[in-house]
Amino acid sequence: MIFKDFWRENDRFASLFNTVVFGGKEIIKPEELSELDTDVSNVVELGEYKETLTRARDIVKRAAYGVDFVIMGIENQTRVHYGMPLRVMLYDSLGYLKECREIARQHRKDGDRATPEEFLSGLHKEDRLHPIISIVIYYSEKPWDGPKSLKDLVVEMPEEISRVFSDYRMNLLQVGESERYHFDNEDVQDVFETARLIYKGEFDQVKEMFGDRTVKSDVGAMIGVMTDSDLIVERAYESKGGMNMCTALEKLEERGREEGRAEGRAEGRAEGKREMIFAFLKAGAEIRVIKEASGLSEEEIEKLRKEMK
Repeated sequence: MIFKDFWRENDRFASLFNTVVFGGKEIIKPEELSELDTDVSNVVELGEYKETLTRARDIVKRAAYGVDFVIMGIENQTRVHYGMPLRVMLYDSLGYLKECREIARQHRKDGDRATPEEFLSGLHKEDRLHPIISIVIYYSEKPWDGPKSLKDLVVEMPEEISRVFSDYRMNLLQVGESERYHFDNEDVQDVFETARLIYKGEFDQVKEMFGDRTVKSDVGAMIGVMTDSDLIVERAYESKGGMNMCTALEKLEERGREEGRAEGRAEGRAEGKREMIFAFLKAGAEIRVIKEASGLSEEEIEKLRKEMK
């Protein structure tokens, strides 16, 4: 929901598509965007075969472009999906199928006369569908090691087959490799740049970047969920007029130090227990006594005995 709420703002959505898809040109204007129903569920029929596909996209918007429009969708991924090109292709195809059936339904409602050829599909000769463009945003410091196109999902093909094969390439944006983009929307630039720096553990650079500047609560929450930091998300929702990233990072670093100290204490206790068992074994104590003193099983004690040798 944090991802979806962030990208619902038209300024951010337009900046994302203009930068990643259109090379920085202002093709999509925020004021011309409107949100669409994300449900692309439909019934697929091929002869006697019939199947209902229930699917919902993350974010879908329509942008006026000249006298027509283009449909754009965002898919948010925190993990690699090894079938993602096929999944995006299915979403886009269902979107086209949905519009096709809406056009056919309108023709029937209006009582439009159809030729035998037009009757087969419900589309008239002059009907045209609207383009659908999708972006997959991958929020992780680990590089995407999955397929990026339908061709990547298919077995290796001879050149003759590969040449006529209809590929389907997805638009993939990896947050960890997004430094080549500069977004004109400050919120979008902040979340991507901050996430990259936190992935690398460069907290000082984040503090230098923000200084005393505050960020909007939803921007802070977005950074927190992108970097898997519950603390930053909590601080974002606690703040009312905006959150100070420097303060949040200081708290995050302090928590890290506390966890490190606790881990060190736990490791110290574990090492002390090992030394105690070694001392018992050297003294020839019975296994029963060692089990009662240490709380370990007989198998674990035997394993330590072998280590001691």
